[in-house]
Amino acid sequence: MAAGLIVTAVAVGPTSASASPPAHSFGLSASVAGAVSHGSTSLPVVSKERTALVTARQAEVRKAAALELARARAAARRAAAQRAAAQAAANQAPASQAASQPPVPSGSPQQIAIAMLPSFGWSTSQFSCLNPLWARESGWNPYASNPTSGAYGIPQALPGSKMASAGADWQTNPATQIKWGLGYIQATYGSPCAAWAHETTYGWY
Repeated sequence: MAAGLIVTAVAVGPTSASASPPAHSFGLSASVAGAVSHGSTSLPVVSKERTALVTARQAEVRKAAALELARARAAARRAAAQRAAAQAAANQAPASQAASQPPVPSGSPQQIAIAMLPSFGWSTSQFSCLNPLWARESGWNPYASNPTSGAYGIPQALPGSKMASAGADWQTNPATQIKWGLGYIQATYGSPCAAWAHETTYGWY
């Protein structure tokens, strides 16, 4: 038998340099290692329970915001209604005030005085004293002026500007002068007859 070369075959495992070592050899967790081993790079998904909680919380916030908006709108409507009511009342006030005031008597100064007596709490019989009182003082002339003292008008107010408290037209309106004169008599003497008694005693009232 001729001498020959004996070759012993040795089985060698895969020695490819490109083979990657197990991922767990780098200290990765089993779940992440599995993802890496299969070429996945996605992050863990949030649990369904947490998603539902977040959704519910967002719904509550939206509901609270809607409720607050509704309340604000209701408050705005109430405020607008109150302003409208106040404006309506202000517009009606002048008409109501005018309706509540008694009409100003008309006619001669004597007729105006007779019509005003009851508003001061006197009967028309007091005119029997008022008539001679103001006839002596001014002759019932709304323009009568005393050159010595400066007294003016039917009641001979001194100064005449005092009658402005009864009306701005005190210089020309007999009703304004009579209204002031009756008020003066009421506050000072109590009645026209008492003022006339003072006039006859002292010559003035």
